This record gives sequence, C-alpha cells and structure tokens, in this order.
Amino acid sequence: MNNSIFKLPPAYNEPIKTFLPGSPERELLEQELTRQMGLTLEIPLIINGQKIHTQDTGVARCPHDHGHTLGTFSKAGDKEIRLAIDAALAAKPAWEAMAWQDRAAIFLKAADLISRKYTHKINAATMLNQSKNAFQAEIDATCELVDFLRFNVHFMEEIYGNQPVSDRGIWNRMEYRPLEGFVFALTPFNFTAIAGNLCTAPAMMGNTIVWKPASTAVLSGFYLMEIFKEAGLPDGVINFIPGSGSATGKIVLDHKDLAGIHFTGSTRVFQTLWQKAGENIARYKSYPRIVGETGGKDYIFMHPSADVDTVVTAAIRGSFEYQGQKCSACSRLYVPQSKWDIFQEKLIAQVSKIKPGSVLSYTPFLNAVIDEKAFDTIDGFISRAEASDKADIIAGGDRDKSRGYFIAPTVILTQDPYYESMVEEIFGPVLTVYVYADKALDQTLTILDTTSAYALTGAVFAQDRQAIAHMTQRLTHSAGNFYINDKPTGAVVGQQPFGGGRKSGTNDKAGSQFNLLRWTSPRTIKETFVPPVRHEYPFMAQ
Repeated sequence: MNNSIFKLPPAYNEPIKTFLPGSPERELLEQELTRQMGLTLEIPLIINGQKIHTQDTGVARCPHDHGHTLGTFSKAGDKEIRLAIDAALAAKPAWEAMAWQDRAAIFLKAADLISRKYTHKINAATMLNQSKNAFQAEIDATCELVDFLRFNVHFMEEIYGNQPVSDRGIWNRMEYRPLEGFVFALTPFNFTAIAGNLCTAPAMMGNTIVWKPASTAVLSGFYLMEIFKEAGLPDGVINFIPGSGSATGKIVLDHKDLAGIHFTGSTRVFQTLWQKAGENIARYKSYPRIVGETGGKDYIFMHPSADVDTVVTAAIRGSFEYQGQKCSACSRLYVPQSKWDIFQEKLIAQVSKIKPGSVLSYTPFLNAVIDEKAFDTIDGFISRAEASDKADIIAGGDRDKSRGYFIAPTVILTQDPYYESMVEEIFGPVLTVYVYADKALDQTLTILDTTSAYALTGAVFAQDRQAIAHMTQRLTHSAGNFYINDKPTGAVVGQQPFGGGRKSGTNDKAGSQFNLLRWTSPRTIKETFVPPVRHEYPFMAQ
C-alpha cells in the first residue's frame, strides 16, 4: 500500500576529483588503468538482459596506442536488431506501470554506483577507449553522467507535480504517459555522459530503449549496462546493440512502433534520420519525437575592451581540451586589430608549450583524436591551410599517426572570414583566427552570425558592459549556449541546460525539464463529482 506523497533527495552536482600526485583517487585510477590494459574483453550485445555474442565483431582500441586492443565487441545483425525492438516492446507494459518513485530509485542508485563504487572503472574505460585524460574523463564519465541521473530524476518529480487547477465540483489532473512504442537512442563517442543520458532520460519517463552506441565507445557503454543492471533496471528496458548505424537505422526507422529518436552525432546522419522518418510517417502508430544535437562551429568574439590573458586562456581551453572533440569546442576566434600583436604573442607562446601524449601520463593537456578517419579529416584541413594563400599556420600543425592518432594544437590565421576552417566543422584541435578592424565591429558581428549553419555555443569577452549588452543582443540566435567572459565549453547539468539551434539540433536542452517532457505524451483527466441530470441550460428558462 502506498498512501504517502514521497519527496526525492535533493539533486546536487558531483564534486570533481583532483587526481593530485599521491592522492588516493590517483592511485586507485592507476591500478584500474593497469587492470584494463591487461584485459582483452569479449563485449556482447545485451538484449532483454541476455548477453549475446555474434560472429560479426569489431575491435575496441586505444587511440593513443592503436596497436593495443582492449577487446572485441559483437555487432548486431538484422536478427539481433529485431530482437532488441521486440524486447523493448515486451518490457514496456510493466516498466511504464512501475511507480515513478521506483523508477527514480533505480537511477539514483545508478548515480551512486558510478560516483562511489565504479568511478575508477568507468573513468578508466573512457580514458583508454575514448582517449580522455584523467580530468576530462572525470568531468564526463563520472561527474556529468551522475549529474544527469540525479537532476533528471529531480526534473521528473517536478514534471509529475505540475498539475492543472480545478474548479468547484471537478478534479482536473495531468498524467504524463510515456510515448507509445520504443525509443531509439543513437549515441556519440565523445561523451560517456551523453551516451548514458540519451538512453536513460527517456527510460526515466517510462519508455523502453534500443541503444546503438558509437563503435569507438563500446567499452564504457558496456560497463554502463552492467551498472544499470546492478542498480535494478529490469531486463529489456534498455537494449544495447553495437553495430552498423545504417543497418540498425534501416530496421528501426521502418518499424511501426518507433516512438522517438534521441540522437547526438553528425548533422548529415541526423538529417538522414529525419528524412527517413518523414518518408515512413504514414507507417508509424504515432508521430515520432525526434530530439537531436548535432554539430557546431563555436566561436569566441573578443571586444577591444577585453582582457588579453583571459581570452588567451579561454581560447586554449575552449579549443584544445579533449582535442577539440567537444560539440561545444571553440574553432573560430575573432580578435580586434588593436589587440592582435600582444594577443598573438601570448597565444603562440602558450600553444607552443602544449604537446599531445598518452592518457596514461598525467602531464599532457591533450591526447589522441579518436580514430584514423578523424585524424585524416583533420590532417586535410591543416594540409590545405599550409598550401593556401588565404591562411597561415602560426602555431602547431604537427601530426603523427604511426602509433597513436596525435595532432598538436594548431592555430590558423586567415584573412578571409569565410575561409573553410572558419565555416566547416572540423572536430579536432584546430582554431582559426580572423583579425577584424576595430571600427568594423558591427560588420564583423554580422559576419560571425551568418558564416556558419550552426548555432550551438559561443562566447564574447569584454570589460565594457554596454558592449556586452550590445553583442549579446546582436548574437541572439547565434548560439543556444552563450557565454560572457568564459570559454564556450563546460556546460554543467542543472546550471546550463545544453543545446543549440539552426543546424546544431532541436535545442531540447539536455539536463533540463524541456528534454524530459519530449519523452512524455500527457493525458488530461477531468472528473466531475456530481454530473448534471438534465440537458437544459439556465438561459433557456421561459
């Protein structure tokens, strides 16, 4: 019997461990890194709670040492993809009927398991397979993921508590049903937290999930599935099927019970998913919810009143942390002519000190890019800049993939604000600078706003408050996450809900109520306590 109105524990942001030399967390992490480097796992599919191995396999490698194999993973074929859909649909009635407090308890327990018991395991897997240093793995695989779980449960409670008013004699209430069907979660390599959020956020609201992780981030995904199981998640609620994106998408998008797509990845893939869903729209039982975050061409704009040192630091951290492989990473920088000489001197001096290295060492600021395809794409941008009469490499530019996919932080200076590296997403440690005339500030703001198809993150730096207000207004639609005197990366769950517009996605703000509402289909219920017994209204009286 449940005759209480429960109140969940308050949400809070997970403290970030420092990993200082000699600290207990550093010693434990090093032990776990050594343990995982010594393993060669056989990672299965997980469908309806069952581990399934297939003949078609892929390899989980270390990007910093691509000759080292962490394990092999099974790939889902047509049979397994259909099994996963069937498992999600079969698990749905019991899952959506479960009391919301019990669903909340599962994900709160998962958060604590990640925070306390498995933090080093999930961090090490993210470091080794996704090439993150200890700090970048910590703020992602532990802190942000735990924040998503705790805050999303809090937002769920708030949503369920949002009820309509009732007049005398009636009771109005709102029921936040899950979607009718299954949700397809298609997740990227660059954030373990995003992968965990994309499959758990719809599940919290009573949906069941078919999850296809990126092939370059299967290891951390597998460990998350084990954690969800230990937390009490019923079989079939989340089904884990690594494999070909196109093969998985074809079967999923053709299924009549597709209820939603939760996506982070490339713009091209997202547009293909949307197009295919549109072609199949008459087939579906209901209109699928499509929630996606795609690319970015994120910027920093420096006003003449800005402090040089703070902008240099923001440019380096915002552009080169995690090798520029964040959707929010700064990749274009606008500097006023009056500050350029001193700014260039300080930027080059700092960038020249930064060398990429192994995640097993604590000294490198950045590490390897994710795989050879990414390396070759980034190499192409640098090579074309080296040969171009519209651009110059003023810092970095070294790259080597003989052992790991290493690219030094690279700064391109261009005289053309529409040069390709100012326009196209690179997803690597490459920053392009355009120097503008101080008197052409407004024209340059217009160029910034119209150069790119994306509108994810952006930052402005100024000491002049009037200039801050002016730039904020002029750049209203240029970024879904806008920063004043701070780098355009590092959104914190519960503090800065994340997402952008234009070609950057649907801006449904991960880490907020807005996102969770997308996974519900509300039902309004009106109950009249004493219904009328005559059809006549008072105005009809003679």
